[in-house]
Amino acid sequence: HVQLVESGGGSVQAGGSLTLSCKHSGRTYNKWCMAWFRQGSGKEREGVAATVTAGGSIDYADSVRGRFTISQDNAKNTLSLVMDYLRPEDTGTYYCAASGYCWGTTWANPSRYELWGQGTQVTVS
Repeated sequence: HVQLVESGGGSVQAGGSLTLSCKHSGRTYNKWCMAWFRQGSGKEREGVAATVTAGGSIDYADSVRGRFTISQDNAKNTLSLVMDYLRPEDTGTYYCAASGYCWGTTWANPSRYELWGQGTQVTVS
């Protein structure tokens, strides 16, 4: 039974940094395309960053491009999100997601992903 477990959320002042991690429990981790989503209070879940091809291409939401960095370590079954220059609008619950298919330009649609973590809260003040 594959599970995703996030960690690393917290509270930080604007301009600060946080690093989120997502541990994948499955043995075929490198066959999944992974993504980070977030959901602010009263808002829809939105894609933040993802691996979008089997070759490891990465894409970001325009709102985080240049500030966030996603990386997938297949040896450690871990997906990371380094978030720099955080802004109050980055506040929300951040979710790790996994899909057995890599969705290219449609990666930011939450319905593409079969597995979800429980979420970790990020608060920027």
